[in-house]
Amino acid sequence: MLPISDPLFYLYAIPAVLIVGLSKGGFGGGIALIGVPLMSLAVSPIKAAGIMLPILLVMDAVGLLSYRHSFNKPVLFLMIPAGCVGITIGWATAAYVTADHVRLIVGVVSLAFVLNHWLGSASLDGKSKENKLLGGFWGMVAGFTSFVSHSGGPPYQMYTLKLGMQPVLYAGTSVVFFAAINAVKVIPYFFLGQFDTTNLATSAALMPLAPLATYAGVRIVRVIDQTLFYRITYIGVFFVALKLIWDGLVGLGYF
Repeated sequence: MLPISDPLFYLYAIPAVLIVGLSKGGFGGGIALIGVPLMSLAVSPIKAAGIMLPILLVMDAVGLLSYRHSFNKPVLFLMIPAGCVGITIGWATAAYVTADHVRLIVGVVSLAFVLNHWLGSASLDGKSKENKLLGGFWGMVAGFTSFVSHSGGPPYQMYTLKLGMQPVLYAGTSVVFFAAINAVKVIPYFFLGQFDTTNLATSAALMPLAPLATYAGVRIVRVIDQTLFYRITYIGVFFVALKLIWDGLVGLGYF
């Protein structure tokens, strides 16, 4: 059981794991989406997703330990079951829906979300009330897109960013949500053959970076100013949205 030996792969994979780890620790929001696309510069997106999931589980463990007292229970009780429904839909439609379709849809929705925030009447201090219908919908979409390409961040943020939680509470809620979603994804990923020996060995080779990067993200969130935190998060989602739109259009043959 040997890991991937191509040095070019690790040139992309190491920064990908570090960036995702910072995001999983609660810093930078949607930048975690860069992980799989960055790895995909050296291997197929499907293989990249399979390698990344065990690493995400380790990051989730570090995040859960760090935020074990900081999370929004009502949001989680609403969105986690909806996310599981989304995973089920993704598993059932795995043969029909491509990752490129999902990238394009998620990218367009995320871009519209950020532009509405920047150009509309919303402010960084503005808060929206919890809405079960919207929370359930975006939780389901987050579960679906997370299953297909580990890109559940923007749909999740479509609902949670508007709630205006304190950075630590927001980060902890995000960590718990995606820890639950990633744990549920293990079952369908196993049956789809994502955990072959090469993928697992490669995940193990990259694993030592996971807790270090995640803990760094946790430390940043605990000291950063709330206004700056949300500004960075929105900027991160904006650039990720552009990346997803471009990748989706290229993958679908428009460029």
